[in-house]
Amino acid sequence: MRLASVIRNEESLLLPTYDRQKVLFKRGRGVYLWDSKGERYLDFLSGIGVNALGHAHPAILRTLKKQAARVIHLSNLYFHEYQAELAEELTRISGLDRVFFSNSGTEAWEGALKLARLCARAENSNGHKPKWRILALENSFHGRTYGSLSTTGQAKYREPYAPVLPGVEFVKFNEVADLKQKFDASVCAICLETIQGEGGIRPVSAEFLHTARKLTQDSGALLILDEIQSGLGRTGRYFAYQHYGIQPDIVTVAKPLAAGLPLGAILTTNRVARAMHPGMHGTTFGGGPLACAVAIEFLGQLDKLLPHVGKVGSYFHAQAEGLRKKHSSIREVRGKGLMLGMELESAELAKAVAAQLLNEKILINRTNESVLRFLPAYIVEKKHVDKVISALDSALEQTTAERNRAANILKKAKRKQN
Repeated sequence: MRLASVIRNEESLLLPTYDRQKVLFKRGRGVYLWDSKGERYLDFLSGIGVNALGHAHPAILRTLKKQAARVIHLSNLYFHEYQAELAEELTRISGLDRVFFSNSGTEAWEGALKLARLCARAENSNGHKPKWRILALENSFHGRTYGSLSTTGQAKYREPYAPVLPGVEFVKFNEVADLKQKFDASVCAICLETIQGEGGIRPVSAEFLHTARKLTQDSGALLILDEIQSGLGRTGRYFAYQHYGIQPDIVTVAKPLAAGLPLGAILTTNRVARAMHPGMHGTTFGGGPLACAVAIEFLGQLDKLLPHVGKVGSYFHAQAEGLRKKHSSIREVRGKGLMLGMELESAELAKAVAAQLLNEKILINRTNESVLRFLPAYIVEKKHVDKVISALDSALEQTTAERNRAANILKKAKRKQN
């Protein structure tokens, strides 16, 4: 089927939720995708961080074929051999005790919020005022379900669906004084992304995260970290919070966990898990045998890739910083490992640069309006980074030159008018 036919069919049949780029992809291998015309693209977005092992990874394909021939889905009313094995690996790398498997990241976050309220209620047996308020961060993004939207600190996502979940208050990003001022004995949880993803690849500061940990520990509230985009190797460690030397009460993960199959997870402590009983939470598809078998294989591959992610990520960051020094239109380079953001001086420029890279057959995207986001597969090499840096350099020079020409033309026209 041709691209034009697909576009026509989608326009008449699908909800208009996506503003898609006009490319029809047919297949992928490694860090590359091929479109319907046979053109090859370097993928530096990896399905927004999902395809962390690249496309058509041989070990993942073997696991998919083997498990699909056995059983794909089983109800959570029965046992299968992979949930406990996968949970054991996740608790090993996180330092937490218990796991719940969901279909997606937003469902994992939804479950984490439920756990926070449930734990606070279960521990409030002495008649004190209940803990129920939730502190979240401005500029954050946690997903599309109601609880996730309610804790998302960007009005453009929340307001169309208002009223949302009550009891949520937003703290200014990385402002410790504001966090302390808004925190009190009624707070059951502080919720944040260790590195804000949709918010423009913004790492939380060490001071802010350590303050959040101390406030929650002293009061009995929970620290909940969203590592759906930053977790499972993306920053060069299993979890981004491991760069800070703290241990949260709940962590949510998803994107790369099952190497492209839908799977999310809540990781938590025994203390929090004690509040949960059969029938209080559940899922139809979460933690199925196919997704769990693939996730076990992914984690096995991840162990070998972490040093590579750190090495290539540091190289990428250094090269991007070199571009920043060359181009005044680059305001800042942020991130860790292979989670990188490049903030440009305007949304217009970021849009033009992203479009130019697409013309050069390089896939990235733009987030928080003016930030170019890079989430390549963990198997990416320095030569791929060099190609992207060269393309960015050319795109910035070209767009800047075009803007300068347009500005000069406008100046001349104004002088003639005067």
